[in-house]
Amino acid sequence: MNSDFTNKVVLITGGTSGIGKTTALAFAKAGAKVVLSGRRQQEGEAVVSEITAAGGTARFVRGDVAVEADVRNLVAQTLAAFGRLDIAFNNAGVEWMGPLTEISEADYRRTFDVNVWGIFTSLKYEIPAMLQTGGGVIVNTSSVAGHIGMAGASVYIGSKHAVEGITKSAAIEFARQGIRINAVAPAVIETAMVDRFAGKEGPQRDYLASLHPIGRTGQTREISDVVLFLCSDAASFITGTSVKVDGGFTAQ
Repeated sequence: MNSDFTNKVVLITGGTSGIGKTTALAFAKAGAKVVLSGRRQQEGEAVVSEITAAGGTARFVRGDVAVEADVRNLVAQTLAAFGRLDIAFNNAGVEWMGPLTEISEADYRRTFDVNVWGIFTSLKYEIPAMLQTGGGVIVNTSSVAGHIGMAGASVYIGSKHAVEGITKSAAIEFARQGIRINAVAPAVIETAMVDRFAGKEGPQRDYLASLHPIGRTGQTREISDVVLFLCSDAASFITGTSVKVDGGFTAQ
């Protein structure tokens, strides 16, 4: 795989931690100019400092993908700083777990505002920016939850199924205009999000590991590697698909 992204401009939402942070560091190491976004200013600036200390180029723009004005500003700031947008990794997301009968309207709206509306608005502003320079590549973070059902996670499952459908439809709509759009669908990855509902160790964490035939949960690097592949020339004939990176989770 050609992992040289020299002079490419990459935009990453949900870039302050976990998969987003690891992917930002990987793109920067491969020569890209990285703009990362999230709601946590301190964590975002820390990622930028880590990239620049290693000789890379990065900027942080604070924003919430559930707010259209924030997404519009994020893309505008990217173009103002670097003059173009080549790659976007729409990674921001939230989880929700609980019985279906206990879902509140607030639970539903926050989950879908971030996981679904956040994808829509990101595409809405990223695609025109890419068309200005002849095309680009977009990867949306989905989940194995976009391919299966799961008790106690109906709102989250529904939101990720929506991401899968949006990805396919957008890919078809813009394929002839030089924009490739795919999704990456992780299983359980060791991130702060997983720590919040399963703890860092103990029976619940052991149970999550047992769900994967490979015998463990995934690492953020194992997702970022796939994202960089999908954004590379090696994936030039891949669009409208979802790559499951799940340790065999959905093969059962």
